[in-house]
Amino acid sequence: MIRFAALLFAVVAWGQGPPYTVEVVANGMRFADGPVWSLEDFLLFSDTVTDKQHRFTPGKGVSDSGSHPGGTAGNAYDDKGNLYTCEFRERRVIRTAKNGKVEVIAARFEGKRLNAPNDVVVRRDGNVYFTDPAFGNQEDARELDFYGVFRVTTRGQIEAIAKWKTRPNGLALSPNGRTLYVSDSDGRSIHAFDLDRAGAGSNDRVVVSKIPGAPAGLRTDEMGNIYVAAKNVFIYSPQGELVRTISMGETPSNLAFGDPDFSTLYVTARTSVYRIKLGVKGAVPYSP
Repeated sequence: MIRFAALLFAVVAWGQGPPYTVEVVANGMRFADGPVWSLEDFLLFSDTVTDKQHRFTPGKGVSDSGSHPGGTAGNAYDDKGNLYTCEFRERRVIRTAKNGKVEVIAARFEGKRLNAPNDVVVRRDGNVYFTDPAFGNQEDARELDFYGVFRVTTRGQIEAIAKWKTRPNGLALSPNGRTLYVSDSDGRSIHAFDLDRAGAGSNDRVVVSKIPGAPAGLRTDEMGNIYVAAKNVFIYSPQGELVRTISMGETPSNLAFGDPDFSTLYVTARTSVYRIKLGVKGAVPYSP
């Protein structure tokens, strides 16, 4: 059963600035992931085990937001309110319009089925980026001989930005949308790609390495700092220097900025969703 919780506890933090306070806003999930803040002022997130999406609305608590038998992992919104979801069991990325119409935007690359799309982000101009790893028994069904970082262009074409032997996981855009960050769970690192005006990616390079734990979800703030869900939540400068560490008792899977002022960090971590008042605004990929 999904429960709303209002538990507060202090967090030990390293780096500059005062300690954060963490609040548990929901628990009872099997594996929470894919948080994203809606323009309608609620947090949407997935439970990858039950194949359900839930929403947390401040002041109201948690409610169901639909079921995805094809699996539901990473989520993203565009500036029109369309929802993009990685359905890893169906091995595809879908777009759900506000009127409920569902469209498959990525399912195959060069005639072969995708592995298991995991996380997704949308740039202001409509370019869609997603990761395509494979975990557990997904490995046995692979048709591609690589783990991909993909782009869906504004014309609907699918391009491979990277073909890795290690598994990409989370991804995030820089505040200006000209850099794409991707976590490498196997390599315990964060890669960066340059994005040109059209949205094409190039110059794959490592900007953070030797991250404790397996890095998963990513976000950036308005100053360009990189937030990484790994053993803890690690915050790095754009130059790759560790700024702060936040521990919360469960292993984080993903994160998202939210609330009307966009200065609260929400973190999914196994069975729970956490809220951290940062006073720092997140980068909004779908802002004008």
